[in-house]
Parts: sequence; structure tokens; C-alpha cells
Amino acid sequence: MNCPYCNFHDSKVIDSRSSDGGRVIRRRRQCLKCDKRFTTYERVEQAARLTVIKKDGSRVPFSADNIMKGVMAAFGKRPVPAEVKAHLVQEVEDELHRDFDREVESRSIGERVMAKLRDIDEVAYIRFASEYHKFKTVDEVASTVAELAGRVKDVKDQQRLF
Repeated sequence: MNCPYCNFHDSKVIDSRSSDGGRVIRRRRQCLKCDKRFTTYERVEQAARLTVIKKDGSRVPFSADNIMKGVMAAFGKRPVPAEVKAHLVQEVEDELHRDFDREVESRSIGERVMAKLRDIDEVAYIRFASEYHKFKTVDEVASTVAELAGRVKDVKDQQRLF
């Protein structure tokens, strides 16, 4: 690592810390020639990139940005903080890298996103589900809403027991 002050090629590491879930390493360094200190950031590179198998059988590289686009569309103008959306996408991405080695079906990604949306915002869940399941009739939407309403009722009943 070259010193940004004197451009000397060698430095010693004084302190190292990981952040962003272990994806970024922050290192505090000291130049061995001029003794000035500086900070470097290193990103951990994923060894094997995931490939997404789409419904039509085609394969594309995994992109968390695509998940974020779907999540943003589902939330629309709902009052949900950007941090919550980013956390949802990060959780899904972490699960995928943990559970799959090289390939993942788009269906699995959509189901994971829906499961997380269901717990965060019911309207966003319905919006996402309507695109994901390609609802063709109002009855299909009503069935999903009724299922969600039953789930909410069950949760409220369980909360009353405690």
C-alpha cells in the first residue's frame, strides 16, 4: 500500500476493523518512511457470483439492484424508511449467498422478498405479490388479501394469549 503523502511503498497496519456485516475492512496504517497515518478500506470480494435462473430458463448474473427496484416499486410512496428497504434487500442477498452456491431460481428470490414484505408492510406485500403471481382477476387479489387478513388475525389472537 503506497503512502498518500510520500508515495513510499510500505506501511504497517495499526488497527483493523470490519464493518458493513464483514464486507468492508477498515485499516488504519502508518507509513514506514514519513510516519504519517492514513486509512484504507478494503472490500471483500465474493468468491463465486450467483447466477439467477429466470422463469424462461435464461441465466443472468445476480444483482441486488434488481431486488431493490422491485422493493421500491412495491413500497411506492408508503411511509417506510429507506434504511428498512435497504436492510430487506441486504437480508435477502445474505440469505441467497448463504443458501446457494452458484445458481438460484428467480422464484426463490421472489418468495423470500414476499415473506419479508409481509412482515413489514401489508400493502407493499400485496403490490409485490400481484406482480410476482401475475394476478389476472380481482378474485385472485381478494384471495391473497383474505389470506393476509387471516394471518394478521391469527397473530393478534396469539398476542392476546400472552
